Amino acid sequence: MSEYDAIIARLLTLHPKRIDLSLDRMWRILDTLGHPQRRVPPVIHVAGTNGKGSVIAFMRAMLEAAGRSAHVYTSPHLVRFNERFRLGAPGGGTLVSDRELADVLTEVERVNGGEPITVFEIETAAAFLLYSRHPADVLLLEVGLGGRLDATNVIETPLASVITSVSMDHLEFLGDTIEKIAGEKAAILRKGVPAVTAPQSDAVLAVIERQAKAVRAPLKVAGEHWNVHGERGRLVYQDDDGLLDLPSPKLNGRHQFDNAGTAIAALRAAGAKLPISAFEAGVVKAEWPARLQHLSHGTLKALTPEGSELWLDGGHNAEGGRAVAAALGDLEERVPRPLVLILGMLATKDCEGFLRNFAGLARRVIAVPIPRQEKSLPADIVADAARAVGIPAESRDTLQAALAAVARLDLYPAPRILMTGSLYLAGEVLALNGTPPV
Repeated sequence: MSEYDAIIARLLTLHPKRIDLSLDRMWRILDTLGHPQRRVPPVIHVAGTNGKGSVIAFMRAMLEAAGRSAHVYTSPHLVRFNERFRLGAPGGGTLVSDRELADVLTEVERVNGGEPITVFEIETAAAFLLYSRHPADVLLLEVGLGGRLDATNVIETPLASVITSVSMDHLEFLGDTIEKIAGEKAAILRKGVPAVTAPQSDAVLAVIERQAKAVRAPLKVAGEHWNVHGERGRLVYQDDDGLLDLPSPKLNGRHQFDNAGTAIAALRAAGAKLPISAFEAGVVKAEWPARLQHLSHGTLKALTPEGSELWLDGGHNAEGGRAVAAALGDLEERVPRPLVLILGMLATKDCEGFLRNFAGLARRVIAVPIPRQEKSLPADIVADAARAVGIPAESRDTLQAALAAVARLDLYPAPRILMTGSLYLAGEVLALNGTPPV
């Protein structure tokens, strides 16, 4: 058990709800702490449904390639809570140590004085305190959920605001229409602060443009003010500042071209004048675990059939499934292999909507429960959802048993195995495989 595990367990008892969107408690504790959010390095604030983490990973890699230092705040973590807090430093940052994280969480807990508060609010207040005490050039700040009432939305004047791809997710908190969800995300926009949006549907873009106009935020729209596409194995980006002909991203999938483009547009909007060499290096160096991650070694990899491929993705909504399926379809065209999904999902997600993307692409689904998650869908229900969209399916109790079931399928050539459906499942995979994020 880490030094902060007992603190997190205590914090979970402070408020009756794990998620209760409000800024009142956040403003109260920040006021008590002396408003550390006003002393952090300049912020690039990132909201959206899919792609937030990847866009931040690209920005961080590009900044570091230019010799800049970047603090990074993201959620959720995959294996260790420390993953949420990266401290920037010359030559590249590092995850916060167990000791320093425990100390800052304890300090915020003491200042809170037992008042009602959510864990994410305590965590975010601790992040602001932590980042206010460590110098860096930039703080890359990811919204936890939504935007309007998210605990990070206390930053008053960021360098830039970014909205990545918006789609249907967290309906119970953000609203049951795409317009309502887009409105929650767009509420991070600030008066006079440059904003960038990734490619969006017309309905989403209309909401973002309306909010940008209302707060007079200069908005750079994908496909209008900046463009990105793949061309002969290269990434080509263009805006009013000129054209960049860059290598393809190290991160897999055509959707990562959009994410890399969004990162470039955001950095330029924020006024970060980086040399072309930094964009070139950042595009190929950016890493973000559990986003079409190829697991080439490890404990679970050793259980796969000889010659097979093992992939991991934390996608958990219909749009995330579409992006992953498109990437695997491209891979199938280049190197054909039978695709098998090992799938676990939460009951709060649209399982059939996610799986529909893989109909005609996946040979088999092997459903598993997500360990230690109360809201995990039973494996049999996940298997039923797969059959409902036309994919043969079976269920197993563990990831190890699922991999053994893949081996018994006796597929030729050796299969391409994708473990997916939840970031919580992805964390279990990385922990069991012995390849946690660093």
